Amino acid sequence: LLCPCIIYGAYIFLPFDAPLLTTVSARLVYTLRCAAFATFPIVLGMIVSGISRLCSSALEPFGELHREVEIHRTYVSQSIHLFILYFFNMAVLATYLPQELLKLIPLLTGLFAISRLIFWMSYAIGRSFRAFGFSMTFLPLLAMLLWNLYGMFVLEPENLLS
Repeated sequence: LLCPCIIYGAYIFLPFDAPLLTTVSARLVYTLRCAAFATFPIVLGMIVSGISRLCSSALEPFGELHREVEIHRTYVSQSIHLFILYFFNMAVLATYLPQELLKLIPLLTGLFAISRLIFWMSYAIGRSFRAFGFSMTFLPLLAMLLWNLYGMFVLEPENLLS
């Protein structure tokens, strides 16, 4: 319930508009540029993971990992998988959205980045708290996937493979 409210509030109250994008290639480049910002939590996680591995007091470098190192490694791995799903869904979504709704592309990118950071913090606190951050990442992805399938099979079935 929180994700649609955040996206709607940001869509209404943030004072920016998407540039005029008339071709599919321009929309994909716009999506690619927005998606670059979504990699910030992943790169930050890689840096922290490397530092925690370096500062770990393990005598055996390839031995069993400490909990602190394992948390960051798992976060980075899961974030990369979710980013791939996010990026492909966002690229398809950008081809189906009308011009006036292209403002959703950077808003969804920001939601993805913030929700990954929330997941990371809550995962470090305890495993029982991570559901909120994961749902803020996964449920918008699920909504994008459903909208993309609806767009492909219902709105424009004649352009499915073209």
